[in-house]
Amino acid sequence: MGVGIGGATLHAPAAKAAWRGESSTLAESIIIIGAGVAGLAAGCYAQMNGYRTKIFELHDLPGGLCTAWQRKGYVFDGCIHYLLGSGPGQPFHRVWQELGALKGRPIYHHEELMRVVAPDGRTLIAYSDPDRLEQNLLELSPADRGLIQALCQGIRQFTHFDMSLMQEKPRTLMGLSDWVRLGWKMKAFVGPLARWALVSSQDFAARFKDPFLRRALPMIFVWPDIPMLAGLSILAYTHTRNAGFPASASLEFARAIERRYLELGGEIHYKSQVEKILVEDDQAVGVRLYNDEIHRADRVISAADGRATLMDMLDQKYLSPGMKKNFDGRIPTYSQFQVSLGVNRDLSREPHWVTYLYDQPLLIAGEERYDLGVKNYCFDPSLAPQGKSAMVVMMRTHYAYWQHIYGHRLYDSEQTQVSDIVIGHLEKIYPGLRGQIEVVDEATPLSYERYTGNWQGSACGWLLTKRTMPMMLLGMRKTVPGLRNFTMAGQWVEPGGGLPLVATSGRNAIQMICREDGKRFITHSA
Repeated sequence: MGVGIGGATLHAPAAKAAWRGESSTLAESIIIIGAGVAGLAAGCYAQMNGYRTKIFELHDLPGGLCTAWQRKGYVFDGCIHYLLGSGPGQPFHRVWQELGALKGRPIYHHEELMRVVAPDGRTLIAYSDPDRLEQNLLELSPADRGLIQALCQGIRQFTHFDMSLMQEKPRTLMGLSDWVRLGWKMKAFVGPLARWALVSSQDFAARFKDPFLRRALPMIFVWPDIPMLAGLSILAYTHTRNAGFPASASLEFARAIERRYLELGGEIHYKSQVEKILVEDDQAVGVRLYNDEIHRADRVISAADGRATLMDMLDQKYLSPGMKKNFDGRIPTYSQFQVSLGVNRDLSREPHWVTYLYDQPLLIAGEERYDLGVKNYCFDPSLAPQGKSAMVVMMRTHYAYWQHIYGHRLYDSEQTQVSDIVIGHLEKIYPGLRGQIEVVDEATPLSYERYTGNWQGSACGWLLTKRTMPMMLLGMRKTVPGLRNFTMAGQWVEPGGGLPLVATSGRNAIQMICREDGKRFITHSA
């Protein structure tokens, strides 16, 4: 493996020889735009199937949104809450084995997903064990027994539900036998799917008699519009130890996939932002970088931002009305603000994830908020110096608010004001904390957009809601009408995003190419 400092190029000898035209068993060439998890996955599977690949990435690090950053010995994670597929023999695990993402990496599992605390101290503990969760909920509200039992029974049912089956192969490649096999395996879940797929966590919580549970239940699923199907699956996978946290955080997770790609003979060019996708006779033939370098290939895969790909790199020339509507604001996205703190205090005895509810609103970044979610990463000793703690507060925010003040002094002062407000409230929860803070770091949607290129800094592409759930179940188009030898992968063609879906998206892109080339798609574990 080699690293070129000037060009920020990483390569393996086999790949370098192939691109020079030297003897190689590799076949057609593919250029991949973006070294996020989808792009790295596409590169790995392409190399496994005999293609020569280059990845061009605007940043100087792999992973895209799957990232973390270090400040004065603290590591602040910006992505993984839990990793679906962390459990051997369970859904999505095969993908991580093939990508080498978890090889030799400890996985941290928790007895509880998170807690939600009311102003009066009442606490909902989202235990990983549905029996314990049911007991906790019944203690909080015996009057809601029927709904509580339905919720926990749903979790138990989904412990046997293999979400990866719906992503195993692109819908366009599924033949009759594939549909029959999928239908047979899904037969037992027709009832639960029908019951939970189009009900949001907020809708379900509204049925409860207890006012605390009406507020608290949506909090355990990150955003209130998430379909209960997804929420129950998360709790089910937490219970089966298939939703753990990989040691050393998100960036090291991405670097493991990068290593796998390089070992397979791939080549990465960092600090190499693609300006245009080159098209000749309605066929993608390469890319032009912002430094005017031209690189040609037989095929192009964009695992970069969807809007930039269609609007800018392709100049809207192959943009259907339906695709254009996707970016007019009608489909929700998820922009977030993150406050990260390095604290000279051992918080290992505290719950790792708690959301605090408020009766009086907190005015933060122009919005009234009635909750504050806090995570500490003491369970992973690699993320902070001994005896100290890395803490993170993430909150959904409006991209337009930050865009309006970007480039002005107010932008920096508003970030500081937000972190001050957050620290002020954390001081009430952890007295003395303010004086123990050694590092404060803020990241706005503009930060994510600047470093990853993602439209509006969206953390997961299209937000998974009961409206977008059919898009996920049926699949979105991965090709562009009228343009040959071009494929898209990643969160903008996989509603809900998330690491398993985007990794599988890269896998599916190569499956499609193999089918077009009449090749059998093959994989092997690292």
